Amino acid sequence: MNAPATATMLQRLPAEHRQRLMRFAREVSFPQGTRLFEEGGRADRFWIIRTGSVDLDMRVPGRRAAVIETLRPNELIGWSWLFAPRAWHLGAEATSPVRAYEFDAPMIRSMCQDDPALGASVAQWVGGVLAHRLRSARTRLLDLYAPYGSGSLL
Repeated sequence: MNAPATATMLQRLPAEHRQRLMRFAREVSFPQGTRLFEEGGRADRFWIIRTGSVDLDMRVPGRRAAVIETLRPNELIGWSWLFAPRAWHLGAEATSPVRAYEFDAPMIRSMCQDDPALGASVAQWVGGVLAHRLRSARTRLLDLYAPYGSGSLL
């Protein structure tokens, strides 16, 4: 289920902008168990899942990484590429075989800088995803570590 903030690129970007970005998409696949990135690593690409699922996780000192959210087809993997310092804030691991579209982040940022309308569309789309992910992380961490959980039924 996609919340409005995590709506697919196909739903969030105007057709012209979506088509421009997709010209630079590269099809990739990852076997189950592949780490796509680690917290603190250089965020130089992003993906849109075609098939499969990916867990976003967060390191917790003295414990196993906490799974914050599971991403499914049509969802964006990675937003850190758009905002300084361009380092991953979470880790990501394929929980099934994954096929995805991969994008070169510096190239897409350059396109966005050269075309302010495209840049605004991409920023609004990624910003919506980011807001949703922050809410999900807060809720999940409260569920895991707060004495009474988050109190949320989400």
